[in-house]
Amino acid sequence: MEKRTISFEVNDRHMYMTVPVNRTLLEMLRDDIGLTGTKEGCDEGECGACTVIMDGKAIHSCCTLAVEADGRTIITIEGLQHDDMLDPIQQAFVDAGAVQCGYCTPGMILSAKALLDVNSTPSEEDIRTAIEGNICRCTGYERIVQAISLASDYLNGK
Repeated sequence: MEKRTISFEVNDRHMYMTVPVNRTLLEMLRDDIGLTGTKEGCDEGECGACTVIMDGKAIHSCCTLAVEADGRTIITIEGLQHDDMLDPIQQAFVDAGAVQCGYCTPGMILSAKALLDVNSTPSEEDIRTAIEGNICRCTGYERIVQAISLASDYLNGK
């Protein structure tokens, strides 16, 4: 199998890795780096459990090759918490009761972060559009939408 050496940043850490050219970003993050907060769900880019942020955009890591990370900046759910403090988006999910089984939560939070990084005061429609690539089988989405709205308030000092 052909391999390629790539250089990238993940959660503020610069890394070099040699990976098979057919390895997915999801596999590299979970299996090679140990960032298991990124979940494997459908393996087809349909459920959003594998969502990470690459260069500011929410992407499905199961459909992205690891070699595509070369020269890029990646944020996973593990990259949000700092100094044992939850990120305001994570805290909003807790406060709004938007977590049940938790499997979709990392992807939902990262989709929310990608949205809030470009639109700090999103409408409900904006929020629903941002998470439409993420499936939750437990909550019915209402509390997730409320959590993202609450996160917007937190980030805007309300």
